[in-house]
Amino acid sequence: MIYHITTPQAWDLAQQQGAYSTASLATEGFIHCSTQQQVAAVVTRYYQNEPNLLLLHIDEATLTSELKWELSPSVNELFPHIFGTINLDAIVEVAKYK
Repeated sequence: MIYHITTPQAWDLAQQQGAYSTASLATEGFIHCSTQQQVAAVVTRYYQNEPNLLLLHIDEATLTSELKWELSPSVNELFPHIFGTINLDAIVEVAKYK
């Protein structure tokens, strides 16, 4: 299982469009994801001022886009990156983050 942090608005848009995407897919070529152990640190680094977050639980075995584990030099950790949109049936749970 891998995880992606998002907003209710982005999740609503994904449901309307039939797949989940992010701006980073267009600008960086992939969607950023995390392991369960990495989620809290990612929220602390990038989402401090976002009060209403959702956590997408993604079953990587059912992804239709390519998944690669890549090193993030700033924290020296491997992170899961999805190179394409996320098919909605790969998202097995959507939970409020704290």
